[in-house]
Amino acid sequence: MTRLQDLLENERVLLADGGMGTALFRRGLETGDCPELWNIDHPDRVADVHREFVEAGSDIILTNSFGGNAMRLKLHDAQDRVAELNATAARIARSVADTAGRTVLVAGSMGPTGEILEPVGSLSIGDATAAFADQAIALKQGGADLLWCETLSSAEEMEAAIAGASRAGLPVVCTMSFDTNGRTMMGLTPDAALAHTRTLASPPVAFGANCGIGPAQLLGSILGMGRLAHAGDILVAKGNCGIPEYRDGHIHYSGTPDIMATYAVMARDAGAAIVGGCCGTGGVHLAAMRKALDTIPKGPLPGIDAIEAQLGAITTPTDAAESHKRDRDGRRRRRTG
Repeated sequence: MTRLQDLLENERVLLADGGMGTALFRRGLETGDCPELWNIDHPDRVADVHREFVEAGSDIILTNSFGGNAMRLKLHDAQDRVAELNATAARIARSVADTAGRTVLVAGSMGPTGEILEPVGSLSIGDATAAFADQAIALKQGGADLLWCETLSSAEEMEAAIAGASRAGLPVVCTMSFDTNGRTMMGLTPDAALAHTRTLASPPVAFGANCGIGPAQLLGSILGMGRLAHAGDILVAKGNCGIPEYRDGHIHYSGTPDIMATYAVMARDAGAAIVGGCCGTGGVHLAAMRKALDTIPKGPLPGIDAIEAQLGAITTPTDAAESHKRDRDGRRRRRTG
């Protein structure tokens, strides 16, 4: 049994962490800078982000390595530093987790390559798999407990990321971002994405959604996956802290601690066993989420109406939302017909 599975069996719903990128911006990272270089240049600030999340109650912290594959690092002339930057990222997170006074898992964050894979683009699945494998092995060497492939959008890159991560011999979690008419940028719906994981040689131990355009849409994605989920499946919800808004030259997120607490409870009730935040989510939001998960009893499966009433309209509905709304509209017509 892996440490993740052991924690899931013996603990409450696990709380993942918040948004590393936006947390680093609050600590001085500038637009266009390479966050992964901060593992070398400012390890104290990276550790401070992890500490903020752990003190708020996170059970899983993601390393500062989202853009740590060779393709992304090439943008900063750091493509030859994959091993150094990723291993250091894991060591920083490990040092914080090991002093938490409780079990905190370190997840090696692995984001997309930034390239379009074949057959639409020019990057082969084989080359992408090799790049992800190099990153995964370095994260393992630095002390990661598991690997966390996130914000993916295509079936091909999902396949490459999971296959590459699996070469390190650690449990693999995967999340995709559904933000274009309830689909990923490359057209996958949540249920189709989950179904695709079942065809892989090494399926992830947990699968879900992250980022997107706000907590309501994220919950719609989780409901979409729930239609195909089997008993024992581990679903992951890691939504942005509300809706991003550009004000005064900066991106702000509309989510409050109360909004994120409501989202966390509804995500749990929708079937997520791991709940966290993505962009804009800080320690104050995570603390409210932890308290809500610990004190509010589990409720029934939330419907689209309930989600929209609490968190706002799902303006880009998922297949699950569309199906629900068709059923709802049909009921209304029958009542008034």
